[in-house]
Amino acid sequence: MIEFGHQSHVGLRRNLNEDTYYGDLELGLWLVADGMGGHDFGEVASAMAREAIVRGVRAGTGLADAVRHADDEILRHSHSRAQALPMGTTVAAVRIADGAFETVWVGDSRVYLFADGRLCQLTQDHSYVQTLIERGTLSAEQARTHPQRNVVTQALGVTATDALRIEPIRGSFRPGMQLLLCSDGLTEDVDDATIARIVARTDHSAQECVDQLLAAALDAGGSDNITIILVRCR
Repeated sequence: MIEFGHQSHVGLRRNLNEDTYYGDLELGLWLVADGMGGHDFGEVASAMAREAIVRGVRAGTGLADAVRHADDEILRHSHSRAQALPMGTTVAAVRIADGAFETVWVGDSRVYLFADGRLCQLTQDHSYVQTLIERGTLSAEQARTHPQRNVVTQALGVTATDALRIEPIRGSFRPGMQLLLCSDGLTEDVDDATIARIVARTDHSAQECVDQLLAAALDAGGSDNITIILVRCR
């Protein structure tokens, strides 16, 4: 049996929530999209991504192709506005079917797998600081406080569709496993050890754990919009 909890909050320093999310047990689809606040209409871009991906999956399109189609749709809409800056969004999406999961992402929204008492980040941020980490010039700990830690190198509505680095990750989804999807409003303020400690509380419901994660992010400053989905296989 699968259960999930979900929550989105504007945070403590923003006036507008540009995040959006989706969860559907019947479709087996969950996603988080984080509109880019430095661009116009980030909340429009994240909503367009959500609707395009859901529409594509419902029509039988594979998850990666649905994300590409969403990028193309946002790009065309952005170009039609003829504004100086495009609108953009990150996305992290998961499909679950027949005891297996698939995840794809663009940008720095993340998907984690919690299994056998350990939390593992499945996605790898498409970000400037991640590039520095891969080059060995920056540590993961230093990246948490780097002044350009929020600069993404790929986003829907910004990156050309044929240049998107979409690399699906697949695995089994067995009883006891959990998948956590989140925008960077959670990971900006809450470290992985704290996240792991909260999602490990299997005596609490998935929704209770999501609420505790949100409270931890707000207690730590709530520096950005915060969106969290926790999917559990019981």
